[in-house]
Amino acid sequence: MARGILRIIVPALITTTLVAYERAPDLRSIDEAVALGQSRDEAVRRRFHQPYRINIGRPPLDYIDLVTPFRRVELAVEERARLGDRLFRQRDALTALAEHGDDLQIFVELSFHPQNTYVGVPPYIAALVPLDVPARIEPRGQQRIPRFGQRLGSGGTPLPYPIAPSLPSGGEPLTGATVIVTFDGQQLDPDAMYEVVVEESRKELSRTRIDLAKLR
Repeated sequence: MARGILRIIVPALITTTLVAYERAPDLRSIDEAVALGQSRDEAVRRRFHQPYRINIGRPPLDYIDLVTPFRRVELAVEERARLGDRLFRQRDALTALAEHGDDLQIFVELSFHPQNTYVGVPPYIAALVPLDVPARIEPRGQQRIPRFGQRLGSGGTPLPYPIAPSLPSGGEPLTGATVIVTFDGQQLDPDAMYEVVVEESRKELSRTRIDLAKLR
């Protein structure tokens, strides 16, 4: 009976509680994120993740993934479940939130030409530009994680889990990278639209619009 109720509740959470970006999810929101992450219905979880991923498809940029505090909890629950532990509690969620606070993280996924000669990840960076204010919001931090070989992910849909740098086995080319850019949530308007601008050495490579009002 409990599983049947959960199957009814979780899709309803996706369709009825998708609200503006939450800097600090309350306990009710945390419970909703945990329920989503523990859902055994992969289609439900896939629908939840769709608005957070924006395909770019302009080499070397593949797509960007947005990780809000709410989604951070859901991803932590999924990661724990993949390891066989489905006993994720509120205190575990609070621990996951405490690591990054109210930050918004943007994962920029890149694939490089097979014949590239890179010895490291080029200096890619991303910034946020509000649509209604001529101001640029710079990140509070960033990581550049190289990738050697194929991009790994469950079910062919890699999710933006924090990952350790992959190391070449010997003479293996750099095939891509993940650039993780972190923004202070206090600088963001939860109801605003922004453009994510990706650059390399001050050269603009992509400009993508996101609407925080449509993300939790």
